[in-house]
Amino acid sequence: QVQLVESGGGLVQAGGSLRLSCAASGRTFSRYTMGWFRQAPGKEREFVAAIIWSTSNTYYADSVKGRFTISRDNAKNTVYLQMNSLTPEDTAVYYCAAQEYSRGSSDYTGNYDYWGQGTQVTVSS
Repeated sequence: QVQLVESGGGLVQAGGSLRLSCAASGRTFSRYTMGWFRQAPGKEREFVAAIIWSTSNTYYADSVKGRFTISRDNAKNTVYLQMNSLTPEDTAVYYCAAQEYSRGSSDYTGNYDYWGQGTQVTVSS
């Protein structure tokens, strides 16, 4: 059973930084794409960033390029999302997701097989 557990969310002022973590368990994730998505109140869930575990290739939404960095730690089976220069528009629940076999586009929610419970990020102005 795959489990994804996010942590690291919280309240931060605009311009600040947070690092989210996603601890993955239950499988060997070398053939997975790991993604971060977010959902603000009243909006659809949207793609933020993704990393192909085996190659470390990364992908970002235009809205976060240059500010967010996704990475992974093999030894800890953990994926990180470093978020810098945060703005109130980044306020959302952030979800970690896993796509088995990296079989589809990394920015489509429907291609992901497993999801975490989410962690709240609130950026105050």
